[in-house]
Amino acid sequence: MRLAELSKRSGVSAATIKYYLREGLLAPGRQINATTAEYDEDHLRRLRLVRALIQVGRVPVATAREVLKHIDDDSLGRTIRLGAALWALPQAPEPDDDDEEVRAAHREVEQVMERLGWSNAQALSTISPAHRSLVVAVATLRRLGYAWDAELMLPYAQLMHQAAVRDLDFVETQPSEAEKVETAVAAAILFEPVLRALHRLAQEEESARRYGFE
Repeated sequence: MRLAELSKRSGVSAATIKYYLREGLLAPGRQINATTAEYDEDHLRRLRLVRALIQVGRVPVATAREVLKHIDDDSLGRTIRLGAALWALPQAPEPDDDDEEVRAAHREVEQVMERLGWSNAQALSTISPAHRSLVVAVATLRRLGYAWDAELMLPYAQLMHQAAVRDLDFVETQPSEAEKVETAVAAAILFEPVLRALHRLAQEEESARRYGFE
């Protein structure tokens, strides 16, 4: 397809596509002549991911480029490739390990992982941004007087594990390694708002069931 068709099918303006090409976020098309290139379905798929990262996720161009670099690095195994791509996304700040509540949060999170048998997550805990984000969130809750501990977290973690199984089952339906990782990254940007909205809708439904509308 030519640039105009790529623009029409993706919903991204031709000028923006040219910008993504200049910034290395999109591979060059196959050159037909000095002024015309042809693009394919891989370009369309990648363009949708770039759009999700930049327009929806508000990820800076340099960060998007880093994420895409990891997605395209076929020298890595799938777990490391996916982890590297997701970890390149903007993350929570490092927790202050001198803070008493941070230390307590670390202990509670560790208990959850031990009780669930998440040995792989434990092995990655020192470098995982998700682990860091959870510790920061739990420490903040505790600092504000909410006694959030392993016992309270455990059923939520079990539900999230079920969600993760469904996530990766969906990822497995993609035909290539790059598409599998792309799908997982897109899910991190696009599906998490869906999960938050479903959670709130479920709360509204359960509240109405328990307490009615009065």
